[in-house]
Amino acid sequence: MNDPKPLVNRVAKSGIITLNLEDYFPTETLFVFDLADYLFRGLILREKDFREALSTHDWLQYQDQNLAICCTAEAIIPIWAFQLVSIKAAPFAKHIYMGSEKAFLEAYYYQTLQAIDWSIYHDKRVVIKGCGEKPVPVSAYTELARLLSPVAKKIMYGEPCSMVPLYKK
Repeated sequence: MNDPKPLVNRVAKSGIITLNLEDYFPTETLFVFDLADYLFRGLILREKDFREALSTHDWLQYQDQNLAICCTAEAIIPIWAFQLVSIKAAPFAKHIYMGSEKAFLEAYYYQTLQAIDWSIYHDKRVVIKGCGEKPVPVSAYTELARLLSPVAKKIMYGEPCSMVPLYKK
């Protein structure tokens, strides 16, 4: 009988580094402060009523968490209203963003990726992992590819077993 050849993990031996953007996903809870909840008849923001509501709002719930400030109603909201919410939440929230949950994630990933020293991937073969469980925005993938292209030897997308080549030096 012939001895079967041992299984060899060619991906592990290839030196390919896998980057998973889900590893950078925020761990803090994201709260959404929707100004639509404070509109009179769903149309108008009354300054006096709004200020009173903010003075009784439980700001402590945002302690060390992320906060997105938005208005989901079709209403004209004065800029000072968003600023006032931001000022009230600032002593508590870890990060404050103007916009939807999607806008928050895009801004969060942009800031997070900018803070990383990508030179550690100099002349490396990198695969950007896809198909995850968390809602990583497409903009994070494009930004990561942009940041890696000046340093990496090769950039691919997908899973190590089925990669799509994106860039080769």
